[in-house]
Amino acid sequence: MPTKKPVKTTVARSRGAQVKKPAPQAGTVRVAAIQMASGPSVPANLAEAERLIELAVEAGARMIVLPEFFCIMAMKDSYVVKAREAEGHGPIQSFLSRMAKKHHVWLVGGSVPLEASAANKVRNSCLVYDGRGKLVARYDKIHLFGLDLGNEHYQEAKLIEPGDKVVVINSPFGRIGLSICYDLRFPELYRAMPDVDIIVVPAAFTATTGRAHFETLIRARAIENLAYVIAPAQGGYHLSGRETHGDSMIVDPWGVVLDRLPRGSGVVIANLNPAYQASLRKSLPALQHRFIPCQQIEVNVVERRIPAKRTSPTGGETADK
Repeated sequence: MPTKKPVKTTVARSRGAQVKKPAPQAGTVRVAAIQMASGPSVPANLAEAERLIELAVEAGARMIVLPEFFCIMAMKDSYVVKAREAEGHGPIQSFLSRMAKKHHVWLVGGSVPLEASAANKVRNSCLVYDGRGKLVARYDKIHLFGLDLGNEHYQEAKLIEPGDKVVVINSPFGRIGLSICYDLRFPELYRAMPDVDIIVVPAAFTATTGRAHFETLIRARAIENLAYVIAPAQGGYHLSGRETHGDSMIVDPWGVVLDRLPRGSGVVIANLNPAYQASLRKSLPALQHRFIPCQQIEVNVVERRIPAKRTSPTGGETADK
């Protein structure tokens, strides 16, 4: 069994904190999960997201993942519908594209309310932008949360129109599987994905369900898929009266929590080590030992075009991000 593990890094959490950029480690990719406690104001949420993205960039992150509905946690469903955008248009998507291009990072935009077929609903959409600010993938949340427990009552189906496609994307960092929050409870979603190296799960678990299940589910998905899981979350009290669990974390393929943030706004940072992951999959080839087929819905594998290498002024080779 390999003994070398990815190195955990320090994280700046508080407003105004300085992030010390750690020394680069050969063969690893630095990623960040951003935790927020978003409110009903889209401009205020985008300003806070920009501040946290900049902290992640200062820490050396090359891929940054925002939480579910980072842009709006509204008082009423109608406010979310009012904020919805058509794909490719609107201030939220413009912001995500601009941030990715400005910082030359891959940015997974948590989730954004996009237009649905019904006038009173939205699609809960995870949008992925590359380092040029180009939209390269979209996943619409499939599983819609419902809870009737004590004084807590949630029915996402009243607001959200579900998606029907599993989405994975081939990126410079490996194959990424996209999911959102409640999807985490359905392992067959991840089994339907062609073997993925990284799973992203932008979330907004309630305080009640999060305390009971969030870490267990995140680590289970990492272990059973021998994949890194990046799980940024909403964490705190919202003006609507809702309390979200937080505890954003990044977990390695062995189920080890590399970094986490229990509450409040901040950034979680970790190094992904493809060689370490490959050694684990070689030592424990569980993904090759599957015999029961998983019934699949349509899977959309996004093949990102890799630009041709070009010669830099110094004579070395470079490639577009």
